[in-house]
Amino acid sequence: MSKFWSPFVKDLVPYVPGEQPKLTKLVKLNTNENPYGPSPKALAAMQAELGDTLRLYPDPNSDLLKQAVARYYGVQGNQVFLGNGSDEVLAHIFHGLLQHDLPLLFPDISYSFYPVYCGLYGIHFDAVPLDEQFQIDPADYARPNGGIIFPNPNAPTGCLLALEAVEQILKANPASVVVVDEAYIDFGGETAISLVDRYPNLLVTQTLSKSRSLAGLRVGLAVGHADLIEALERVKNSFNSYPLDRLANVGGAAAFDDREYFAKTCRLVIDSREALVGQLKAKGFEVLPSAANFIFARHPQHDAAALAAKLREQGVIVRHFKQQRIDQFLRISIGTPEQNQALVEGVGEL
Repeated sequence: MSKFWSPFVKDLVPYVPGEQPKLTKLVKLNTNENPYGPSPKALAAMQAELGDTLRLYPDPNSDLLKQAVARYYGVQGNQVFLGNGSDEVLAHIFHGLLQHDLPLLFPDISYSFYPVYCGLYGIHFDAVPLDEQFQIDPADYARPNGGIIFPNPNAPTGCLLALEAVEQILKANPASVVVVDEAYIDFGGETAISLVDRYPNLLVTQTLSKSRSLAGLRVGLAVGHADLIEALERVKNSFNSYPLDRLANVGGAAAFDDREYFAKTCRLVIDSREALVGQLKAKGFEVLPSAANFIFARHPQHDAAALAAKLREQGVIVRHFKQQRIDQFLRISIGTPEQNQALVEGVGEL
């Protein structure tokens, strides 16, 4: 039936998400979901919203959630953009801010959705190699470009770029939009949102899927200069005028307001990560320094694909990427201490 497709569709190479297995007894450490549930206050707010009002459209501007984000980060409401998960926010960014004559720059080892968006929107790009330690070198981005985007911490490596280095990239590219994709920033980094008032070309994206345990709700955001946000609002309102539903608005706002629960669960994940790193290093693994809720590890004596397959036989799922340079690494999400222990024991048996 492909004769009915628009011509560009046949050339698209879609993003492949991590496996969501149907079996429930598996120890699932492959998609960076938070092992701790959402804020009880967020769940209560969504329960209270369940009722007759679901027959009515939600607030098209999501003002309740927008103001909660603005309060949390100390910015204005017109500096905040919201969408269905950060993937939709990123799609609008690629569409509305990154379609230019010069190529878009992003790391060669990075979020694999970036080249997918480039294919969808016809954007030329250059993949900039990470250095030998799998780090971003700001000097590599001081060249003509039509925009820059990178995750920080990077994915799938987990490596963090210091805020001063982010600022170095911003200073070198005053005529380009620089997008810092902070899906994992709350697990050990410092957000670049503190820089948005000084750099009108900076846009920071985040998600409620990771540190706020709401991957099933699909809420993402961007913070930046009001001019950048207006471009995204124009795209959004030409695409989907009611992107966030009533539950997402009240649940997301309550999650941002519950700072105590957020801080506690982030600390649990960080502590578990550091413990797991120590255990895997003791078993001979090389582990890249991570500021995310996952680690990137390889073992000099064992093939990564074979390790992943054998762990799966033991009921533990981790993520293996076949991409050059990283095909001997495994990306391992941080689970509960019990899940992490199951991983360590599974590795020990191999």
